Amino acid sequence: MHTIIVELPEVPGAADAPPGRPRQLRLRPGESADFGRGGEGSSVRLRLSDPGVSRIAGQITAAEDYWRLSNYSSSSTYAVENMEGAGEYIKVAPGRLGAPVPFEFSRVLLPSRGGEATFKVYAPEHAYLDGDRMSRLSGEPTQTPFALDRTSKYFLVLLALCEPRLRNSSSGAVPGVVDVLERLRPLASCRDLKRSAVNRHIEYLVMEKLRLGDGNATSNKRAELVSFALRFDLVREEHLPLLPPRDGRGSV
Repeated sequence: MHTIIVELPEVPGAADAPPGRPRQLRLRPGESADFGRGGEGSSVRLRLSDPGVSRIAGQITAAEDYWRLSNYSSSSTYAVENMEGAGEYIKVAPGRLGAPVPFEFSRVLLPSRGGEATFKVYAPEHAYLDGDRMSRLSGEPTQTPFALDRTSKYFLVLLALCEPRLRNSSSGAVPGVVDVLERLRPLASCRDLKRSAVNRHIEYLVMEKLRLGDGNATSNKRAELVSFALRFDLVREEHLPLLPPRDGRGSV
């Protein structure tokens, strides 16, 4: 199973990505990929074209449901941002090998002539205990087969999609992307949320978190997500307080 997904930087003229989707590199546990500027005699799988980046600047290695970063530079510190956090990041010092990265959504930043060179890394197999239902029996605790982080934006998107059915089981309504955007915007963590980001979260849920495959249209993906999430109680009424209060007109 591929546990780490790297979103490759855009390369002018590249034709190996589906239309509208970023190029991706998928790694299984134990697999590694070098990153850097590359060049003759210096082959890298993650190419950063900035002239200020070393030919082989470092390496990422998939390790179960997380990943490690090695910094091959002798002078530059790299930063790894938590894309779901409020400015949270870790620093990887020059020469540091195998630094563990705990974030599910990460952006790697390298100093460069252009300001910074970046690429994104996702770890969709992060596991979370279902604390509300955890048994008191001794032994190894059971993990949910669908690893959803209730503090993440993608969970809020899923919850907003499911809200009409959670509040009224007979409702057949599935909110559109704009509806989800408007529903989440009052939250401080979602004030800068864009329509494209909502679509990306839906895609991430469908393809990586719940592994439903690719729908033929966005509306199909939303409906399939709602049906699947409610069938297996991945979102429940007890999660609704995570959403902002509804206005007096009862809009969703």
